[in-house]
Amino acid sequence: MRASRVLLAAFALATAVDLGSLLAGADTGHTVAKPLLMPLLAGYAGLRGAPRLLVAALLFGWGGDTLLLSDADPAFLAGMASFAAGHVCYLALFHRTGTARARAALLLPGYAVALLTTVALLWPDLPADLRLPVAVYSTLLTAMAYAAATRLGLVAGLGGALFMVSDTLIATGVADWPQPPRPDFWIMLTYAAAQFLLVRGTLDERRVPTAAYGEVRSTTP
Repeated sequence: MRASRVLLAAFALATAVDLGSLLAGADTGHTVAKPLLMPLLAGYAGLRGAPRLLVAALLFGWGGDTLLLSDADPAFLAGMASFAAGHVCYLALFHRTGTARARAALLLPGYAVALLTTVALLWPDLPADLRLPVAVYSTLLTAMAYAAATRLGLVAGLGGALFMVSDTLIATGVADWPQPPRPDFWIMLTYAAAQFLLVRGTLDERRVPTAAYGEVRSTTP
């Protein structure tokens, strides 16, 4: 337990350094801190008994983080592919760990509209060679966020939604849309929060059956 808290504190510190570096325009600080985020979070999750799929999703996120430090187009596509593999891991994890909630049917139209609207608006302004990869990636991302919200709960659902916000900011930057001041700061803030909330929501969900079993045993004569 103590070791996991140390890793969580290290993740928080690395996140603060990364965000501070982005605000200050210190590229070296961002280059050093960003690749540390997901390994630290994966280590924390692993020590807390996280399933392998969760750790794999975080490590694919680390691959994407590292590749996206480069501005080269091949690195961008490889980074997108790494994140896509992470979303596949999340999807498999959520369907294995969580259970379908009654709100699934209510949320489906909202996520579908968000996906179709985003892709349709971005499509004309994206480079031609990125249109299809972005559409496929966006579908995986939205499916992951929907599964997090409908099979786990509020915490993981918020994580999935923030992941969508973070990657939408990246896509609008690629499409040369107007950006908020310091867009990289907002991208990393929402991304780091998203990954942490997905971890927290998954760990919370895995504790529910044990707690419920304990309650049943305690009330059994």
